Formats: sequence, C-alpha cells, structure tokens
Amino acid sequence: MLVNSKQAADFMAIAMKAKHVTMLHGSPGCGKSDIVRDVAKQFKLSLIDIRLSQCDPVDLMGMPHFSIGSKRASYVPMDLFPLEDTPIPDGYNGFLVFLDEFNSSSMAVQAAAYKVLLDKMVGQHALHPKTVMICAGNLATDGAIVNRMSTATQSRLVHLELSVDPEEWIKWASSNALDHRVISYIHGCPDSLHRFNSKHHDHTFSCPRTWAFASDICKVTGPNLREILPLLAGTVGEGEANMFVAYTESTMRLPTIEQIRKNPEGALLDEDPAMLFAVAHMVAAYSKVSNIDVHMRYINRMPMEFATVTLKNALKRDRTLITMDCVQDWITKVGDEVFND
Repeated sequence: MLVNSKQAADFMAIAMKAKHVTMLHGSPGCGKSDIVRDVAKQFKLSLIDIRLSQCDPVDLMGMPHFSIGSKRASYVPMDLFPLEDTPIPDGYNGFLVFLDEFNSSSMAVQAAAYKVLLDKMVGQHALHPKTVMICAGNLATDGAIVNRMSTATQSRLVHLELSVDPEEWIKWASSNALDHRVISYIHGCPDSLHRFNSKHHDHTFSCPRTWAFASDICKVTGPNLREILPLLAGTVGEGEANMFVAYTESTMRLPTIEQIRKNPEGALLDEDPAMLFAVAHMVAAYSKVSNIDVHMRYINRMPMEFATVTLKNALKRDRTLITMDCVQDWITKVGDEVFND
C-alpha cells in the first residue's frame, strides 16, 4: 500500500513511539530525506545522517582495539552513533539516526546492521536510550543501485512505500519558500511533478528533488527563463523544461507584484484559472507583515477559491501573517475554510 508524504511522517511517528524502525521505500528524488528531516525537526531530534551504501561492516560493529593491560581485544564504536554517555545537544530531545540508502548497501553491511536495528547496539555498546532510527532506500524497479534485502533484515523493519502526491508537495514547497513559478506550474500541471521511466534516455527527469533544484535556479535568474532553457532542461528534463518555460511566458501578461502594490484595486485580475493560480502563488510568495494590508486589497478581489489558495500559501510561508487585522477580517468573513488542512 502506498502512502503520501504526510501519511509517511505520521506513521513513522507512531512507529517511533512504539520503538520500532521504519524503512521508507520510494523512487529516486521523491523526497524521502526531506520527510525524515521534517520528522526530526517536529520532534526536536538531532539528526544523524548515515549513508549506509558508503559504510563497511566495521562501521556498524566498531573498530577492533587491543588493550595491552587486559590482553584482550574489543570493538570501539565509531563516533557516528550516539552512545549512552553522549550528551544530547542543547535544544533537542534526543537523536534520530537516519540510515539512508539502506538497500544500496552490501549484504554484509546489512547483516552488520541487524544488531543496530533490533538491539539498538553498536558492537558491545548500547545506543543512547533517547535514540530512534529510520531507514530509507530506492525501489529496485526504478533502475537505482539496489541490493536484495534478506528476510532477516526485512523482519527487523516496518515498511512504508512512498507515493508522490502533488498536493502534499505544494504544501511542502510553499512552507519551504520555493519559487512561486515552480509551485504554480505544478499546481496547474500536477503530473509534471514526477515523470519517471527507468528506461528513459534523457540525462535527468522531473521529480520533487529536481523541481527543488529548478526553484533554486529560478530564484537567481531574471524573469526571462527562455535564456536558461538548456540549464533547466539539464535539471528537470528537456520536455518538462520546455513546458515550464512556455507556462512562465504565458503568465507574462499578469501584473507584476510592484503593479499590484501600486494599484491593488485596479491591477489586472485575469479570469483564466491557470493565470489566477499563477498570480495567487506570486502574491503569496511576496506577502509579509509589512505589505499584507496592500496585498489583501487585491486578494479580496479574487474569486473565493483563489483567494483561499493565496492566503493558505502565504500563511505556510509566514505564520505571523495570521496576527494581522486584515487577515483576521478575511478569516471572519469566510469562516475556517483557510484552515481546513
């Protein structure tokens, strides 16, 4: 059964409370690491990111150490892992050990992880009692470097398979201040978020990770994205890059944020739903406490559906906007619709 990013985070939290380790399976670039980072942030856990594909068995068992006094050898654990005497960093409640690329590691490394996963021990040393673990890895069907997991490994984990949910991704993208053009494009073309074929011949493909890369690129370039089309093609694939650039060009007739601020009552309000989504995400992206009064005068002219989209995304970017009188007045008029999710 597939789960979206919100369900994955909720289920991982339940497994953590039950003191079991989750294995999150998903296609490359679909946001597995971001979900784990968000879980760590939610529970104020110090995240320790270990790429298991780069480990040797000794990294999970400890380095052999010979004590001359006792004439015996023992294993000294690597400093990757928080042990019983490891101090919890200030501001955190404990540790989250993230074993990423789990099923890309060798069978020997997976076998060495048995004790860590089930007994919470590195060699002869116990992990800190306030340590939880999450594993993640790619799907074997996606052409990624994946090794078979033994039945012994499988039975030590609680498994979840992640799907790509455009609606959940848009919420995440708004909360993380991705470029509004990327968000509005995915809002209007949700299938573009993840177009993956393991046998594709392009250099890359569109997925949550590569759209986040595209957002970073868009933020440091001018409004004419046609000039950097080869760069975007090398980020999300040629087909998606062409469609994205064409979309941004179609929105050029929309008012700029400066024009909206100068004349919120008179600035163009397009009737095309695609254009309304575009302007909604743009206004949300630039809304802050110092200008929300002016922005609300434009937002109040929008059809209710698009005004709601604008306010929801603005609040995801800056929750303090909810304290402003103009926002409170709007919420009073429309009820709790803006807070449905």
